[in-house]
Amino acid sequence: MVDIIIVGAGTAGLTAAIYALRSGKSALIFEGKAVGGQIVNTPDVENYPGIPHMSGFEFASHLLEQAQGFGAELKYEAVKEIRDQGAVKVVLTDAGEYEAKAVILATGAKNRPLGLDREQELVGRGVSYCATCDGMFYRKKDVAVAGGGNTALEDAQFLANYCNKVYLIHRRDAFRGEEKNVELLKAKENVEFVLNSNVTKILGEKKVEGVEVKDKFSGETRVLEVSGFFIAIGQMPANEAFAGVVSLDEKGYISAGESCTTGTAGIFTAGDCRTKEVRQLTTAASDGAVAALAACKYIDAM
Repeated sequence: MVDIIIVGAGTAGLTAAIYALRSGKSALIFEGKAVGGQIVNTPDVENYPGIPHMSGFEFASHLLEQAQGFGAELKYEAVKEIRDQGAVKVVLTDAGEYEAKAVILATGAKNRPLGLDREQELVGRGVSYCATCDGMFYRKKDVAVAGGGNTALEDAQFLANYCNKVYLIHRRDAFRGEEKNVELLKAKENVEFVLNSNVTKILGEKKVEGVEVKDKFSGETRVLEVSGFFIAIGQMPANEAFAGVVSLDEKGYISAGESCTTGTAGIFTAGDCRTKEVRQLTTAASDGAVAALAACKYIDAM
């Protein structure tokens, strides 16, 4: 029996461990893949307060070291199920069964890929899923954004402030996002809409040098010479295993507000896996602290 089991060793989960341990509670972290979450793919973190420059891998490594320094235990096991037995939460992994007084779900979310050849290979070398994270690396350069929702429209707006040219590629002739965002982009001279088109290939060997797009109706292909390719077609949370103990919204995110409390006593959530507007490194860390302190308060009241 431990005080708190944390599912996920990304920024939110590791921050939660730090705050739990500093509050005198024991913490066990489960991670089914790799420590750090999405941030490990970012070559240079420059938007975290107090850290002008640091690689995402280095950031995650320091965070893990800090958590373990306070006494956090990390197990590389994938959590398959959580059973709520009132004062005891039973966590089943692919290797065993564990008990805790409280659980924090910090499983994050992964970016939805286009599924192109070498897409994952070129992440951090021109391919990105976060304009606000990586956009500043492409100042005065040409970039492309793929997507048709508000995220893609907002990414294009952000990039247009710094980049020489922004191509916005969408497979349909109309965007799913808000019309006001479309109108704002139309007013920008350095934004070009590439509609009814699909990206068929990412060009470049060691880094992105362009993308090939194909018109859905004519079948004609066109090469856009860009240094950055931003994919904004949504994210995918992995919360199906917890549907029996927490409520999920229509997209699969855990229903929880800024308090990071779910509808189940003793089960909390933090980071990109929960319903929220902004998913950034700073908000993940904030969630981790909030969820941990809420879990400690819950345990103290037991």
